[in-house]
Amino acid sequence: MCDQHNAFTMCPLCDKSCDYWNLSSACGTARASHLFDNPATVFFSIFMALWATMFLENWKRLQMRLGYFWDLTGIEEEEERAQEHSRPEYETKVREKMLKESDKSVVRKLEPNMNASDDEDDEDKLTWKDRFPGYLMNFASILFMIALTFSIVFGVIVYRITTAAALSLNKATRSNVRVTVTATAVIINLVVILILDEIYGAVAQWLTKIEVPKTEQTFEERLILKAFLLKFVNAFSPIFYVAFFKGRFVGRPGSYVYVFDGYRMEECAPGGCLMELCTQLSIIMLGKQLIQNNIFEIGVPKLKKLFRKLKDETEPGETDSAHSKHPEQWDLDYSLEPYTGLTPEYMEMIIQFGFVTLFVASFPLAPLFALLNNVIEVRLDAKKFVTELRRPDAVRTKDIGIWFDILSGIGKFSVIINAFVIAITSDFIPRLVYQYSYSHNGTLHGFVNHTLSFFNVSQLKEGTQPESSQFGQEVQFCRFKDYREPPWAPNPYEFSKQYWFILSARLAFVIIFQNLVMFLSVLVDWMIPDIPTDISEQIKKEKSLLVDFFLKEEHGKLKLTDEPARRSRGPEHAGRSRTASTTPSGRSRPGSVWSSGSQHTSV
Repeated sequence: MCDQHNAFTMCPLCDKSCDYWNLSSACGTARASHLFDNPATVFFSIFMALWATMFLENWKRLQMRLGYFWDLTGIEEEEERAQEHSRPEYETKVREKMLKESDKSVVRKLEPNMNASDDEDDEDKLTWKDRFPGYLMNFASILFMIALTFSIVFGVIVYRITTAAALSLNKATRSNVRVTVTATAVIINLVVILILDEIYGAVAQWLTKIEVPKTEQTFEERLILKAFLLKFVNAFSPIFYVAFFKGRFVGRPGSYVYVFDGYRMEECAPGGCLMELCTQLSIIMLGKQLIQNNIFEIGVPKLKKLFRKLKDETEPGETDSAHSKHPEQWDLDYSLEPYTGLTPEYMEMIIQFGFVTLFVASFPLAPLFALLNNVIEVRLDAKKFVTELRRPDAVRTKDIGIWFDILSGIGKFSVIINAFVIAITSDFIPRLVYQYSYSHNGTLHGFVNHTLSFFNVSQLKEGTQPESSQFGQEVQFCRFKDYREPPWAPNPYEFSKQYWFILSARLAFVIIFQNLVMFLSVLVDWMIPDIPTDISEQIKKEKSLLVDFFLKEEHGKLKLTDEPARRSRGPEHAGRSRTASTTPSGRSRPGSVWSSGSQHTSV
């Protein structure tokens, strides 16, 4: 592509104002794209998929280790009791339903005992008919918000198309059209993502309250699922567009696809869409982490604290001047921002985990930037929890709950996404097919010419030809990136055999890559035990000591019971009793519950 002597005359990138151009002018973009679009990307994607599996397995081992050393025995019973305890909103809803369905006499009988959690008959009072309006509202609202996100993405696409067409009319801005449009569109996407994230968090809370979940754990799980779904679609929808849809529905010269009258669908850069995907992903990831995860986390609590302080100063009150000059510690703590839970903190890490794993094939530096962000955020979170927020209420739990299932789902989904990114977005498969099927010497010499099709410029539609062409030579045929038959073929501009061959190779690569990585992930999962070896050995030792302790207790009780009988019977009966009670091997007598090995194991 960078060879000046082997230049390819390319078709115009827009109607009327755009001229023919040489492919060698896109040399810089092609070199930058090759940094990420090379065979090493495949192995790095496999490595990251296995890393995600090892991360989850080591997380399970860490939970087991912490649970053992922190002695979380009985935590299951506590969680079961929490599940039985209904939320006040649920109890209120049950009472309202009972008051509507009962007559006045029944209401008077129920008035002394209004606690729905104490009545066994009131546990399942809210049936699916009672919850159906809430479920319907949730379903419709979530669909509306997802459609709103897609509409905004489409609006940004229209902005890119119209801005590119407008900048192409001016000679001064024509050379930097692609860079300007890409940068401004990504910034718009970032601002929209930050705004919608805050809105979707509040909407998810409101929708969960409409459902009236019975327990706090059910409420939290449903809230997390709704918030994750909305924020995931919001953060990744523009990235999915660039990765899998941009440049796929452009058409061809003479038969382009238009969004509006005169506005063609945008194409990928000559080096492919992978470089633009890398730019989009890097700006959204870094901007989201820097602005939302760092600046907002420290700035918003400080602003709220300052607002409350100004509000307290403006409100008239009977406050002691000495007390206001030297406030007590509890007054200072009360002025801090209320603690709202760990859900926002987990959500940040989950979205970051998605950025690191889903599109790592297009942005290999994502893990490095995530590490740097987390090093900074650890200190910022420490400052926020110590100086900006009230002290949280500690609650014991055995694991991170539904968050682990979400992490596991993202890890499996990332394998599929990276397989499609390598197969469809990058040129890895076309290069591989050309090298082993069409190349004469087994090299990539002639690959660029193989990917470009011919078009007869005389067949351009009226009014779409370049108005004032400054191209240095007369053009009869121009080239465009696609696998189509040439104008002199029996079926001109139809998809060629190479197109279908490469398409089948892409799909075959997706299937092979997905199954291979899934198999390796399962193998890693099987090789790494969930319980660490030292913890497993310690648990076995404790069980053995516990069994020995109970055996000694049982033998002691047997001796205490047999001693009065031996004294009353005399020396002869005492020897017989001792023989009947124990065996030479030290085991207890047949009548004891400790006589069999299976009973020892059950204890």
